[in-house]
Amino acid sequence: MIGLESNQTKILAEFLTDFCYEDIPDHIVARTEDLFLDWFGSALAGHNVRQIQILEHFSKAMGPSNGVSEIFVSRKRTSPFFAALVNAASSHYAEQDDVHNGSVFHPGTVVFPAVVATAQELGSSGREAIVAVVAGYEAGIRIGEALGRSHYKIFHTTGTAGTLASAVGVARLLGADAGQMLNALGSAGTMAAGLWEFLRDGADSKQLHTAKAAADGLLSAYIALDGFTGAQRIIEGDQGMAAGMSQDADPALLVDRLGSRWAIGETSFKFHASCRHTHPAADALLELMLKYKIKADDIAEVTAHVHQGAIDVLGPVTDPQSVHQSKFSMGFVLAMIALKGRAGVTEFSEAALKDPEVRAFSSKVKMVLDAKVDQAYPKCWLGHVEVITHNGQRLEMHVDTPKGDPENTLSRPELEDKALRLAAWQGGASQEEMQGIIARIWQLRDAPDLKNFLNT
Repeated sequence: MIGLESNQTKILAEFLTDFCYEDIPDHIVARTEDLFLDWFGSALAGHNVRQIQILEHFSKAMGPSNGVSEIFVSRKRTSPFFAALVNAASSHYAEQDDVHNGSVFHPGTVVFPAVVATAQELGSSGREAIVAVVAGYEAGIRIGEALGRSHYKIFHTTGTAGTLASAVGVARLLGADAGQMLNALGSAGTMAAGLWEFLRDGADSKQLHTAKAAADGLLSAYIALDGFTGAQRIIEGDQGMAAGMSQDADPALLVDRLGSRWAIGETSFKFHASCRHTHPAADALLELMLKYKIKADDIAEVTAHVHQGAIDVLGPVTDPQSVHQSKFSMGFVLAMIALKGRAGVTEFSEAALKDPEVRAFSSKVKMVLDAKVDQAYPKCWLGHVEVITHNGQRLEMHVDTPKGDPENTLSRPELEDKALRLAAWQGGASQEEMQGIIARIWQLRDAPDLKNFLNT
């Protein structure tokens, strides 16, 4: 009996409805602008990508042929629903979108597409968009945390909690009251989905998870404003998300320090263009090689000490057959680090996928479950690697804070450089266009609206 005595979802809905721009600390407003630029670069990185083109083809067939909401990769315009769908899929392709450690959730790739598309339709101001984004992040992160570690073993939290996060962001822009916000959460929760099984086949489902989360959340918010009702305890109820999708849920985390803890400020940027579970080990290997001045040819064996979540997600990928699948291979990612010194968007390619040197190094890598690393997860993602060299040396390196975490964050110049690289990677936008977008995002709090980012 999880939920008869509790009403955490209702309390959360009331908070998400009631706080205003003035309640948000200045550093959180600045962080939201940082996250917006980080997301925008990722959204452009899906330009000319097969999976995104398929979803855009669907949107063109099913949606309106015009509108004010931009599809950034193609510069077409459509309704908020279909713009959110395509932009969410696009921004999750390059594996560079943000992540919140404790909830193991990528909030930006579902919240920003829905909020931006809706804000363009409504003519919302930058401040209104910031409030909506903060609300969406707060909801999604807290819901992801409440669903617990067991949820992530089977479910892609960005597809599940992300649907509710998107609903909250849009509902806030639409001016929902607490009852409508609760109904939006209920409808979003009953549609929330996303299963990890696709990794075994290298299937395209990851982009579908974010596309549907953003679009279904938007749907949930719009119908709630028209009086469509949803479950009132969709998370903690006896037949709600926690009961059906988790074995260790803690709904009390939904209301943890509301108004004083701003979870959006805990969100990390992704430095490497790969699954976040590979990042701690990648940082540790890079640091080890620099410290001991060794090269890939010196290395006979690499052992990555990891948490159970990394084994659950990366373990099924034993022989990557696509570029995207290679980003979920610990061996492949560490091969990029060892051979190329980085694992950015340009390092992952068809040529690298077939490179015998990369394959050979990948075969030297194994993962082992480490009790200390696992105990710290998901609050802290520790990196620990052991390397055995061909001359018999045994070397170790431990990293407490991966690059991109709030305690080891990316500066604004680093975020600008990342966004420029992502936009240029597949030709999504020119450097001149991106410089204009960057300048505009740094002034988001004073922006009269969010229309026409690419002047199409």
